[in-house]
Amino acid sequence: MNNILKSLRPYPMDELNRIKQSLKEKRIKIYDFGTGDPKEPTPFFIREAVQKAIPEVSQYPTVAGKRDLRVAISDYIKRRFGVRLSPDKNIIPSNGSKEAIFHFPLVFIDPSEEKKTVIFGTPAYPVYERGALFANADVYPIQLKEEDKFLLRLDKIPEEILKKTKIVWINYPHNPTGAVVNKEYLQDIYDICNQYNIILCSDECYIDLYFEKKPPSILEIGTKNVVAFHSLSKRSGMTGYRSGFVAGDEDIIQTYKKFRTSFGVATPEFIQEGAKVAWEDDNHVKERIKIFKQKRDLFIEFFDRIGLEYLYPQATFYFWVKSPTGIPAKEYVKKLLENGIVVSIGENFCAGIEIKNGSCKSEFFRIALVPTVEECKEAINVWEKVHYEIKGA
Repeated sequence: MNNILKSLRPYPMDELNRIKQSLKEKRIKIYDFGTGDPKEPTPFFIREAVQKAIPEVSQYPTVAGKRDLRVAISDYIKRRFGVRLSPDKNIIPSNGSKEAIFHFPLVFIDPSEEKKTVIFGTPAYPVYERGALFANADVYPIQLKEEDKFLLRLDKIPEEILKKTKIVWINYPHNPTGAVVNKEYLQDIYDICNQYNIILCSDECYIDLYFEKKPPSILEIGTKNVVAFHSLSKRSGMTGYRSGFVAGDEDIIQTYKKFRTSFGVATPEFIQEGAKVAWEDDNHVKERIKIFKQKRDLFIEFFDRIGLEYLYPQATFYFWVKSPTGIPAKEYVKKLLENGIVVSIGENFCAGIEIKNGSCKSEFFRIALVPTVEECKEAINVWEKVHYEIKGA
């Protein structure tokens, strides 16, 4: 067995699925705020486009994807960020963002070189670390701190580390905290990466789920040594369709495209038709945001009422919630789970290296606004009772 696989703990969502199965067996009603997979239906016009595109004879798609999809993506980037990218040189489709993020270091990390470090923040989406490890990179997780507003601060990293760094991952709006950044932050990190010839990878799959200011893209700062990863999973309710794109530096994109043929990740053309109409339309996204805002506002009122601290969510559909003072997060989350409230403990988002050295300790947990509005209301009633039981009130 691959030693890298042996060294990894189970994927966090696998553990949540095990817990949910146990609750089902006990016939406890589940309110699933664990996995970020919203229940809102995929808009009809997207499903219709996919259905109409299913061919009588199915043949292999290409990694480059259909040009009309790449044009639709290029138009979206221009419309949303004011940046003009070539559909032929700067953009390739992907099967969601996860596979593209995982495979990226396999192409650009050379284990025989000194410059093989991958930097990412922690807490984080686990795939930044896992993709780097499978590519035999050296990983350098940076602890994202509440006092820094959970921003990855490259300006605090020793120069000797930056000189050895090949890839830096950022993810804003951020999973799991919901933190956002401004253009000034992006400019600073862009400048540092270019100074040290580092590929700056920006996971932007939540960039269209915002409640206040529009979050900026790294593409608005520049494309030199820059790659942005986008997905329709959250934007358009297409988690099961597996569709997204990668865009940025022409040389990097063309190199990545060349080697992606080895991975077997070409997107089926009927899925591409659904993706095309999804990227062309913004109205369905606005409707989805309205629903997520209803859920968000319910929990803001609830958390404020019972005195739970949290990072105010300007974007994403996540809350990063702090366990009550004097109650360990594991204990609080365990009690919620026993009553059918499924959430993700903060330690699920720690880097593996932190777990090994015992530094993975979190007083936070994440909730994903996945259940329907009505289910959220029901869950709040259950949660409030559990909360006061734990506190002994």
